[in-house]
Amino acid sequence: MTTTTDIPTSSGGTRLGELSYFFPAHNEAANLRGLVEEALATLPDLAEAFEVVIVDDGSKDETPRIADDLAAAHPQVRAVHHPTNLGYGAALRSGFAAARYAHLAFTDGDRQFKVADLGRLIERMRPGDVDVVAGYRIRRADPLARTAYARLYRLANRIFFGLTVRDVDCACKLFTRASLEGVNVESGGAFFSAELLIKLRARGRRIAEVGVPHYPRTAGSPTGARPQVVLRAVRDFWALRLRLWADPRRALGRGTPILGVTSKP
Repeated sequence: MTTTTDIPTSSGGTRLGELSYFFPAHNEAANLRGLVEEALATLPDLAEAFEVVIVDDGSKDETPRIADDLAAAHPQVRAVHHPTNLGYGAALRSGFAAARYAHLAFTDGDRQFKVADLGRLIERMRPGDVDVVAGYRIRRADPLARTAYARLYRLANRIFFGLTVRDVDCACKLFTRASLEGVNVESGGAFFSAELLIKLRARGRRIAEVGVPHYPRTAGSPTGARPQVVLRAVRDFWALRLRLWADPRRALGRGTPILGVTSKP
C-alpha cells in the first residue's frame, strides 16, 4: 500500500498515493449527488487512487436511495448505512472504519467545504513531519449564535484538555492511517472530533493546521445546534475529563477502535 505524498500534478501541486474520502450524510438528499459529483471530478487531482464513502446516518429522506444509486453507478463510490440515526460521531466512526487507503480525509455532507480544498491539507502533509492536518475555517459561514458557541467550546477544550487546535470541529481533516492505529474513541456525538484529537495528541501524533474556506449552506437543514446534540457533547466532554483525572491511562484506552470497526445501532 503506497503512502507517497510527493507525486507532482500538472498544476505543480502534490498528490497522495492513496486517499479515502468520506462524509456523513443525515437527510442530505439535496446535497448528496452534487457533492459526490464534485468529489469524482476533483479527487483525481489529489490522489493516484481514491475512494468516496458515503455514510448515511439513518436518513429519513431520499439520501439512502441516492447513495445506493451513486455507488451502483461509480466503482469508486461506496455507501454505508445506519438503520437509525446514531449521531455525528458514530457516522464519522463508520467512515473511518470503512476507509481502506493509506490516507483518510473527511468533510461534512452539507457542502460547506469544497473537496478541492483538501489539496491545502495535502500540501501540508509530509512523511515523518506531520501525522494529522486539521483544517480551520478562515471565516466561518454560520449564524452568530453557533459561532459564539463554537468559541466557548474551543476555550473549554483548551482549558480542560490543553487542546490548542484552533477549530476543533472543523469538518475538514486529513489523517495518515498509521496515526489512527491503536486509537479508541468513545463519543458517538459531537464531541467525537475533540476526543479523537485529544487522544491523538496524547499518543504523540503530530498535528498541523491549515486554513480553509467555509461556505454557507445552500440546501438542507443543520442539526448540530439541537439541544439534544449539545447536551450529548457536554456529557461526553465531562465523562472524558473526569476519567482522565481518575485514571489517565485507562481513560485514553477506552472506546471503540477508529479503524476496522463500523458503528452499530
